[in-house]
Amino acid sequence: MQQADVAAARADHGRALVPAALPDPADLAGPWASELARHSVLPATELRPVLDRVTARLREAALAERYDPALPAAAGGDLVRARIHQPGCLEIGMELLGAHLEPAADTAARVRRIAAVLAAFARGFTEATRSLVLAEHEQVTRAALEARRVAEEARRRSDLRLRTVVDSAAVGIVIFEPDGRLVEVNETAAVMTGYTPAQLLRMRVTDFVPRESAPEVWAERPRLLDGSLDRLRVVRPVRRADDSDVWIDAVVTLLGGVGGEEQLLVAVVSDVTDQLLMQESLAHQASHDPLTGLPNRSLFFERLGAAIDAGSSGARPGVCYLDLDGFKVVNDTLGHQAGDRLLQVLADRLRGALEPGGHLVARMGGDEFVVLVPRTADRAELEEVATRALGTVRRPVRVDGRDIVISASVGVVRHDGELGIDELIAAADTTLYSAKRAGRGRYVLYDRDRHRDDVARFELSSQMPEALRRDDFVVVYQPLVRLADEQTIGVEALVRWQRPDGQLLGPDRFIPLAEETGLVVPLGRRVLDEACRQGRVWADAYPDRPLTISVNVAARQVTESDLVADVAATLERHDWPPELLQVELTESDLMGSPGRPLATLRELDRLGVRIAIDDFGTGYSNLAYLRHLPVHRLKLAGHFLAGTAERDDVILRTLISLASALDLEVTAEAVETREQAARLREYGCANAQGWYYAPAVVAERVPDLIRDPFLRAL
Repeated sequence: MQQADVAAARADHGRALVPAALPDPADLAGPWASELARHSVLPATELRPVLDRVTARLREAALAERYDPALPAAAGGDLVRARIHQPGCLEIGMELLGAHLEPAADTAARVRRIAAVLAAFARGFTEATRSLVLAEHEQVTRAALEARRVAEEARRRSDLRLRTVVDSAAVGIVIFEPDGRLVEVNETAAVMTGYTPAQLLRMRVTDFVPRESAPEVWAERPRLLDGSLDRLRVVRPVRRADDSDVWIDAVVTLLGGVGGEEQLLVAVVSDVTDQLLMQESLAHQASHDPLTGLPNRSLFFERLGAAIDAGSSGARPGVCYLDLDGFKVVNDTLGHQAGDRLLQVLADRLRGALEPGGHLVARMGGDEFVVLVPRTADRAELEEVATRALGTVRRPVRVDGRDIVISASVGVVRHDGELGIDELIAAADTTLYSAKRAGRGRYVLYDRDRHRDDVARFELSSQMPEALRRDDFVVVYQPLVRLADEQTIGVEALVRWQRPDGQLLGPDRFIPLAEETGLVVPLGRRVLDEACRQGRVWADAYPDRPLTISVNVAARQVTESDLVADVAATLERHDWPPELLQVELTESDLMGSPGRPLATLRELDRLGVRIAIDDFGTGYSNLAYLRHLPVHRLKLAGHFLAGTAERDDVILRTLISLASALDLEVTAEAVETREQAARLREYGCANAQGWYYAPAVVAERVPDLIRDPFLRAL
């Protein structure tokens, strides 16, 4: 019975199922698509066309006369190939298909056909899914392999580029372990140290930066490793393979994560030897004189300030300020090259003589040197240094085959515990010029009172240019009286400084300053012009009493200006007769100077200007030399009248007699008494001036002097 049933089933299996009423494929795919859309990433609108095709194949397989298992299997594959292979898709499809193919009768045959269709469908779905998974796995594997290949190639290229960059870097690159063992170096680092890369890799950082000589560097290593220090900079010399030193500037950073097992340190190293040498050279140039190599003003002031700060009541610094005497003559006669060579030799000598004793020798500029004695017990030690410096300078210096002998003047100042740097140097400077005024070739010790006077002189000197601009200088006039009849025959123009504060300064206060600074040239020109202008006013008012205008001329007016041109222009400007102009020069300005002064006097003489020697008897008193000078008058110095001894009287009488023999008219200065005037008249003196007659007065009082030289009302 059972065998018959099996045979019947097999027969039924081959027969087509002809249900009384099977649903349309569209009716099957619709609910299936809706249900699958709930479990799929694809929307129902994209699922529907696929499921229509799948459902049609399943229906065909289920209703065909001869069952073909390839149709449902292909339908399962279509489902997978359409990417409808999410979990549950197969089960849902099978349930829906089974529900629609549920037989109304002949259950066994239908069930067998449906089971066969569903089994083939499931097999096709599974095999397609397996193939798809394998394909995707193979694709992923290929992609992973390609990605790894690409990554390896990129890493290889990156390593190659890094190696190229490292090897070609202009800076040294050194990678080392925390204990100092070198693990990687580039060619630049090798060249910098004089070793080969292979030799360096057998060395340690301590071979170049020993712990004992640079403990502060190694003390920072833990901070680099724990990340509390980003970088460490090291600038120091290291020993090369040839035992020479090279200065390096290295920046060390951590290579790798903080606290990792593979921590390394990398140093980027630059050779800064030339840079440091250049900096040292520039620093030396900034603090040293380029001609002599001595410290300059800047470095000297720095050392002086340090010495003052370090001084005590028992040991204070001192300064010897030195200036060469007559150095300008060397430059003017032998040339600046010879002058420079002289300065170089003297600088070397001063350095050799004084620096071994711990003293600093500096050049302040020009021909001025200064010696700093950092610690002195008393002024005697400074005097000894000054004496040694003077002796060093006095020794002949051979330049271009000539022996040059020169001297120096020195101002010596010991710090008193109160003076600042600038005040100390100012005191040394003024003391130096006191030494020059005292005769040169010597030293002078600082004196507070003298320094105060020198400062006052300097202040006056600095105020003179502005005073000239404001025309603060006024001209006053003292009468020149003819002794025979005691009539005013002329006036001497004298200058006074009327300061804005009301103080009136005499010539003794400012004329020496004007001569030192050269301001005597414009000042003298101003006095000459004003005196001739005023003379023209008097001449117009008193045409029958012409006055000789006498004007003092300084030596610098002769040597540094065209005095003859100035005089000629002034005479023409004021229409003043040259014979009524008398130019006075001191004896010291004329005697022994046969050059330009003599030529100037002769040109003035040719103009018709009268020439007088002022203060005769205070200098050379060389009457024989007067024969060679175009001089018309002598003005005897006042001290010849001050003496009361018979010998003084003999000298006065003799001078007047000799001057008369040389056809020189004599004027006596500083006549203060009637008795002096009588003696001068008796000895044949022609003229006189002094307080016995009148002091110097303003221009408005000169008409009174013309009428009567005795201004007793004053």
